[in-house]
Amino acid sequence: MPEQPNQEGFAAFSARAGDGMPVTMLNLLAFKPDGGRERYEEYGAAVAPLLEGVGGRIVWLGEASSPLLGEEPWDLVALVEYPSRQAFLDMVGSEEYQAIAHLRDEALTRGELHPVDAAPGLP
Repeated sequence: MPEQPNQEGFAAFSARAGDGMPVTMLNLLAFKPDGGRERYEEYGAAVAPLLEGVGGRIVWLGEASSPLLGEEPWDLVALVEYPSRQAFLDMVGSEEYQAIAHLRDEALTRGELHPVDAAPGLP
């Protein structure tokens, strides 16, 4: 089963919700062996209009290779940009998202979600 939300991380993320700055979410995904990828594709199709509705977009999506550092491989890596932390919170807090969130959980054996900000002084 995918990891449960990190309450401390969520609180820190939410505390910055009003800063109005864009945020990119690093998604690390490991699929269940029997049908997990297909279930995640179903989730992706269902979440796409919700993502678009809050002004978000997929920046990059790729298949992961065997790790050079670390032990556990990932199946898919995605970078998803939101115009603000509040936009992300609005999406995941919506009734529409809550109705499809189970698809993500049903698809994954492991999943991590890391909010990342642009480093100061870099493009």
